[in-house]
Amino acid sequence: MSQATKRKHVVKEVLGDYPPPSEKQQIVRVVASPGNNLHEVETEAGGRFLASMPTKFRKNIWIKRGDFLIVDPIEEGEKVKGEIACILYKDHIKQLRKQGAWPDGFSGPGTGLDSNAKRDVSDGVSPQQREADGDGDGDGDGTSEGDSEDDRDLFVNTNRRNYEYWESEESEEGEEEGGGRGKRGP
Repeated sequence: MSQATKRKHVVKEVLGDYPPPSEKQQIVRVVASPGNNLHEVETEAGGRFLASMPTKFRKNIWIKRGDFLIVDPIEEGEKVKGEIACILYKDHIKQLRKQGAWPDGFSGPGTGLDSNAKRDVSDGVSPQQREADGDGDGDGDGTSEGDSEDDRDLFVNTNRRNYEYWESEESEEGEEEGGGRGKRGP
């Protein structure tokens, strides 16, 4: 079978319907990807372990932090305690919720799946952030009247953690007085 045909079948399998997880399988969330086709995952109880990606998914399907997976347990593993059986997408998660098979530990406010904290995929800004920024004007254009520089239309890389930076007035005063870094002489 050619590589293109194999990829077509794997993608069709991943995006298609599937039965809910068996009693041995569990639903986990990807926390990190240390490399070498291993992914650090977290259970609904908060336990963490490594899960390996099977060869049929390698170089065909990509997983990023925050994705949900169905994992088969590996009993003989010390560090790697699971193998990825299925990758869950939004439609799969909706289907599992309707069936009542979705774990309660992943339905809370920190998961990004509850109705109040869903992210708007088009701009990457949650409704809470939009209200905090003062864009609660309700006109739907995504801009507030006094804001001339709006970076919401820029691409948001979901594979990187978002850090908020702020400057205090004390540090600015210290730099003006010569407390900042300078060039070292020879």
